[in-house]
Amino acid sequence: MGKTERNYYQSLYEIAAVVNSIGAPGAILRSLVENVASALEAKGCALMLLTPDKKLLLHASACGLSDWYVQKGQISADKSIAEALEGKPVTVLDATKDKRIQYQLEAKREGVASILSVPVKLREEIIGVIRVYTAEPRQFTEDDIYFVGAAANLGAIALENARLYNSLQRDYDALTRYYFPFL
Repeated sequence: MGKTERNYYQSLYEIAAVVNSIGAPGAILRSLVENVASALEAKGCALMLLTPDKKLLLHASACGLSDWYVQKGQISADKSIAEALEGKPVTVLDATKDKRIQYQLEAKREGVASILSVPVKLREEIIGVIRVYTAEPRQFTEDDIYFVGAAANLGAIALENARLYNSLQRDYDALTRYYFPFL
């Protein structure tokens, strides 16, 4: 087994362990993007979620990218590597010239060369994307894409677990107030 495969297995193990914990959703997603970036030896990684109207992508977590770049402006779902939101992983060799990139000049200023964008699906619904950013031009391999897809699935599970946990907590609190108002 090569170094890359070992990195992928180790990172997936660490992501799964964090997803299985009772941690705060933000910390779980932060760990996910950090592990993905580290395993791929990438400049950075971001997890972005679709707004309910499916028009914009909002950053849920990012690492290795400047605050300026993460907050550069609204990310339009149909102008920013839209194919990923159709369920297909997308690779971009030159983010500074590829017309699928909404913010080409900003990518150049940030030092982003290549981008891998993989859909995040919860059951059969696409809820966002994970993007991997490199500082040097890179042809992403099938193994890279498969690894990021596995991490995306774990991220979707983490988000669903957080939603369910919050719902259960609200129900518990309401029942406690109703049956034990003196507590």
